[in-house]
Amino acid sequence: MQADKPIGEKLGRPRRVLAAIGIVWIFALTVGLRAMLNYEDGPAEPGEPPTEWPKDSRVSRAPGLPTVVVFAHPKCPCTDATIGELSILMTRLQGKATAAVVFVRPVNFPDDWEKTGLWHNAEAIPGVKVFSDPGGVEARRFGAQASGQTILYDPLGRIRFSGGITGSRGHSGDNAGRTAIVSFVTMGVAKTERTSVFGCSLHDPTTRADKGEASWLKSLWTRHQ
Repeated sequence: MQADKPIGEKLGRPRRVLAAIGIVWIFALTVGLRAMLNYEDGPAEPGEPPTEWPKDSRVSRAPGLPTVVVFAHPKCPCTDATIGELSILMTRLQGKATAAVVFVRPVNFPDDWEKTGLWHNAEAIPGVKVFSDPGGVEARRFGAQASGQTILYDPLGRIRFSGGITGSRGHSGDNAGRTAIVSFVTMGVAKTERTSVFGCSLHDPTTRADKGEASWLKSLWTRHQ
């Protein structure tokens, strides 16, 4: 009869299995955290706005004042921070600039689909006009690629700034974009004319703004309620 294995040997295999599972779990957690951080810090595809205000645009601007234009996906979770930063911006520039927020509505989507909480929050900011953009016509006219794209035009319709007004994806707080706009409007100069944009794609429902696959973004586009 074969002798029983020592207790230590019996317990050794389960311990090795548990250790292996722990290593795999730690590896998966590390990869997941790294991907999340890369997504938060990764900028969207940069837009290429025209150097002068498009003459055929339906977005209105006040004569004699600089105009801030923000393009937004109405269901992009990252854009909530942009609207918050715009509120701070317009408080500081009260009476010195006007602003427009343009919400893209995809082709064949129902009317008012774009009138989400983001729309109403933007609408409540003093000095801001909100526009619907069926089919993303205005977004393409202004060269906007990602939600949160912010452009500043001077009173003569010349571009002075293009980029984002958040420091990273969905994060509020002091940032180079907001500082640049305030500086130009109040002093006529700014240290930077361009910053990165952090937000969802305005035109492609199948890819994330940082060029990675994202099924959750596709669901945002295809959700009609």
